[in-house]
Amino acid sequence: MRDKKKTRKESPPIKVYCLPEERLQIEANAKAAGMSLSAFLLTVGRGYKVTGIVDFEQVRELARINGDLGRLGGLLKLWLTNDRRTAQFGEATIRALLSRIESTQDEMGQVMKSVVRPRAES
Repeated sequence: MRDKKKTRKESPPIKVYCLPEERLQIEANAKAAGMSLSAFLLTVGRGYKVTGIVDFEQVRELARINGDLGRLGGLLKLWLTNDRRTAQFGEATIRALLSRIESTQDEMGQVMKSVVRPRAES
């Protein structure tokens, strides 16, 4: 007969006394890392470095912007290769397309800054 492995839930918890503001800071750190409070404390207590996660909404926004850039780049490529589907594109249309690509790149840069800057300031 095999011995049943003991689980964490069956083990006694470790109690840590802290001030309310310390608890808030620990909870905020756990949330920033995308972990439960228990998992965060266990990870830190065992000596592992906790790496944070990027806000999923910002990642989704970057993916959307990247898709926009891909579509705009595809249109530009069709025009540059003299594809018959873009034969009606005039200079004004191409300049508008290039402007849209530039503004989309700027938008992507702003989202990237919002992801990176908060981490750099911590």
